[in-house]
Amino acid sequence: MSASPPFIDRESGELDTSQIRAEAFPLAGLIVLFGGLALIPFLLGILFGNSSLSILFVLATQLVLAVGAGIVLMYVVARAIQLAG
Repeated sequence: MSASPPFIDRESGELDTSQIRAEAFPLAGLIVLFGGLALIPFLLGILFGNSSLSILFVLATQLVLAVGAGIVLMYVVARAIQLAG
């Protein structure tokens, strides 16, 4: 017998909401983590107003968000490979 597709309940053929929730919580945690980390230099940039230091904090915010997006995408691809295998 072939394996059922991910997120589909074998008995009923409907969406398996418990598996969807179990996969969504770690993903949401990663997104919140990097969003929170990016908030720190962003707020420091706002604190310093219109100075050259605030530009550096904005660039640091963008760097944290870019690295976070990359890590989230790698996590999604790795979990998809695990679920498909």
